[in-house]
Amino acid sequence: MIRHIVFWKLQEENKAENADKIKVALEDLKDKIPGLLCVRVGINHPETPIDNWDIVLTCDLESIEALNAYQVHPLHKKAGELISKVRTARACVDFEVK
Repeated sequence: MIRHIVFWKLQEENKAENADKIKVALEDLKDKIPGLLCVRVGINHPETPIDNWDIVLTCDLESIEALNAYQVHPLHKKAGELISKVRTARACVDFEVK
C-alpha cells in the first residue's frame, strides 16, 4: 500500500472558504477512482502557529501503479485545477506502508 500525503499553503484571500472547497473536492474522490482506498483531508486549526501548512491530504492507495493512475485520473486533475488557483506552496511525500 502507498500513502500519499500532500500539504498546501493557500493564498490569504478567501483562505477558509477555499480550504472548505478543496476539502469537499478531494473527499469526493473516494469511491470514484480505482485503487484509492482512503481519503482524509484536514484543515489547519486557526489557533495553531501561523507558519503551519493550511490543509493536508492523506490518501492510501493499493499500489504504486494505483498512485500513478490516480495522478492522471480526470477527477483528480479537476480537483488539482481548483487547488492550483489558490495555493502558494505544495509539499508531497509518497511512501510504502508495510
